[in-house]
Amino acid sequence: MVLVLVIGDMHIPFRSGEMPLKFKTLLVPNKIQHIICTGNLCSREIQDYLRTLAADLHVVRGDFDENTSLPDTKEVNIGQFKIGVCHGHQVVPWGDPDALGMLQRQLDCDILVTGHTHVFKAYEQEGKLFINPGSATGAFSTITSDVIPSFVLMDLQGKTATTYVYELVDGEVRVKKIDYSKPS
Repeated sequence: MVLVLVIGDMHIPFRSGEMPLKFKTLLVPNKIQHIICTGNLCSREIQDYLRTLAADLHVVRGDFDENTSLPDTKEVNIGQFKIGVCHGHQVVPWGDPDALGMLQRQLDCDILVTGHTHVFKAYEQEGKLFINPGSATGAFSTITSDVIPSFVLMDLQGKTATTYVYELVDGEVRVKKIDYSKPS
C-alpha cells in the first residue's frame, strides 16, 4: 500500500487563513508516502507544513504562487502509475474534459492531476483517471461561489488506484471512494 496525498489551491494567507482543523487532524506525519500538490499554496510555510507529512513532495506552480522555480507541469512515477500534474490555469477552457485529455496525452500519463477550479472532480476517460482535488481550504473561486473544502488520498496497489475523497460539508468530513484499474 502506497498512500499519496493529492491536494492544492489552499491560497493561504490570501483567500483563506488556514486548512480546516478537521482536515489537519486526519493528515498526520509518517502515514503518507507521497504528496502531489496542484499549486497555489501561496506561502513557503504551507509547503514546509506539507513536507512534515511526507518528505516526497511534488508541487507545480499555480497562478498565484510567487515561487517561479516551480514547474508548470510535472510527471511523477509511483509504483506502476505515471502521474501527470498541472495546476490547470494553463488549460483552456478551465476544467474542460477535452482540453484536459489533450494535456494527458501530451504528458503520456495514467493519472492526470489538475486544480484551479477549486471543485473536486474525478472521472475516467479513455482508460485514464482524471482528478481535481478541489481546494483544501475551500478558498474563494471566481468560477463558483459554492466551494467545498476537499482533498484526495490515493492508495496505489499494483495496477489499482483506490481514491478517497475527503470533503468538509456542514462541519462534517464526508468520504467517497472511487476505484480505478489501469488497463493492461
